[in-house]
Amino acid sequence: MRASTEPKPAEDKQQTIKTGADLLVEALIEQKVETIFGYPGGAVLPIYDALYRADGSFDHVLPRHEQGGIHAAEGYARVSRKPGVVIGTSGPGATNLITGIADAMMDSLPLVIFTGQVAKNVIGTDAFQESDVMGITTPITKHNYQVQDLEELPRIVNEAFHIAATGRPGPVVVDIPKDISATVFERDVKNEFHLPGYQPTVRPNPLQINKLREALIGARKPVVLTGAGILHAGGTEALKSFVSNYDLPVTSTLLGLGAFPGDHHRFLGMAGMHGTYAANMALYECDLLINIGGRFDDRLTGNLQHFAPNARIAHIDIDPAEIGKNVPTEIPIVSDARKALDKLNELEPATLDHAEWVEKLESNKQNYPLWHNESEDVILPQYLLRKVHQFTDGEAVVTTDVGQHQMWAAQYYTFSRPDRWVTSGGLGTMGFGFPAAIGAQIADKDSTVVAIVGDGGFQMTMQEMSLLQERGLPVKIIIVNNQALGMVRQWQEKFYDKRYSHSIIDTQPDFVKMAEAYGLHGYKMENIQEIDRELGDILNNDKPAVIDCRVVQQENVYPMIAPGKGSHEMIGVSKP
Repeated sequence: MRASTEPKPAEDKQQTIKTGADLLVEALIEQKVETIFGYPGGAVLPIYDALYRADGSFDHVLPRHEQGGIHAAEGYARVSRKPGVVIGTSGPGATNLITGIADAMMDSLPLVIFTGQVAKNVIGTDAFQESDVMGITTPITKHNYQVQDLEELPRIVNEAFHIAATGRPGPVVVDIPKDISATVFERDVKNEFHLPGYQPTVRPNPLQINKLREALIGARKPVVLTGAGILHAGGTEALKSFVSNYDLPVTSTLLGLGAFPGDHHRFLGMAGMHGTYAANMALYECDLLINIGGRFDDRLTGNLQHFAPNARIAHIDIDPAEIGKNVPTEIPIVSDARKALDKLNELEPATLDHAEWVEKLESNKQNYPLWHNESEDVILPQYLLRKVHQFTDGEAVVTTDVGQHQMWAAQYYTFSRPDRWVTSGGLGTMGFGFPAAIGAQIADKDSTVVAIVGDGGFQMTMQEMSLLQERGLPVKIIIVNNQALGMVRQWQEKFYDKRYSHSIIDTQPDFVKMAEAYGLHGYKMENIQEIDRELGDILNNDKPAVIDCRVVQQENVYPMIAPGKGSHEMIGVSKP
């Protein structure tokens, strides 16, 4: 039988069904979108009508506030490594998404956000629920579009997903006027795209790879700093091989936790403002610092005048704008982290002359470990986090807001696998942790997901408990409840002479009754006996739960690099 000579349908075209909104839905199906986090409103009614007609094509998640929806999309993107898709209506719907867009931009999370817009003929007239989405989001997106012609819509959608997920990931906004999504359209529409101005460099320069290997051979005090870029690139196995080939000590940024096993004998702990003494002193004393996928932010470096003062700096990053931005870099390598590590691993390994250095770092680990106060009754937050790690075997997906509880989780929940840690790093967003846990649970249905939140941040997005009830998501919410804005209170204690200006929250809701109002199990724990007796069973069942853990209010996060100090000037290193 001869092969058919019938011409095949052009792959770069797709037939509209009814409206521009149908074109959007078809484009989402083509992108293999499975989950949408969205909130309907007037300007996106044509889109929601198309979603209704496409019943069964997507799992649509309806948050109770747009901020909760976009943080859930961030959690989904972080765990699944696929773009989170968000829909919001015009005006307040779009502006309610801004915090999440900025958060995703700072932490390099791929999102594609579709905002409704008023009709083109009234844009700029202060029409009902109009906002300048393009002007607002330009500084906080990787790219943004406003669709001016229906025929552009499929191409723009394809471009948006490509831009969001390639190179350094980030959020892309597509603003769609209502008349575009409502227009009936019957012609074939092209969806092909070509972006000559957007061609990220993903493969390293071989000369720079060789230069880094030569620097390694000559180093006596090398250290590797791991960032989230390794996780985004799927480079954790390549990293382990590289570290093993040269027997290198490793430290991590906050967002890089899990890129290298936290229980590995060469891991020094997290570096930065609340990092370990061993990690920060390694950065201060090293003669070769290899940063892979981190961006040298201020919470990592402290005072730049004292950061790695005697080190040659090698920086592997897919974003060339980050290299040399904060720290002068001698060996710049613009590349996808995994591809750079693969090239390094192809070279013949060398035995380094750094035994004395490794011995000193190990001594620092042993002599200056993380410490905290002890109690036989009241709950210390560090004890609580250690118990969460113990009861989940270190295998849970952990999400957090920002503040003291975030730092305690980073310090005491040892991450031995990638994609288990979801937190707001760059923007430091209160209210992030709980909805991010919802997105993480949707992305990873079989894992235990634990949201570690403060009593302040939880109250910003706790209405999303309705989703746990509605969808039967077994997320565990642990409120590290010190009846304060904990990190604000700590700074006021240390740097503002204990003037606790509006950081103590004496009046709180009954979180157990709040949980029960949403059809969830609620628990209140006030002593370590209750933690030891009940927490393990709660974490290891298949029911959602809210656990209000009353911890010591005056407990602080240590060690700490005070503002303006260098990484060698830590306070609270040793137990008083």
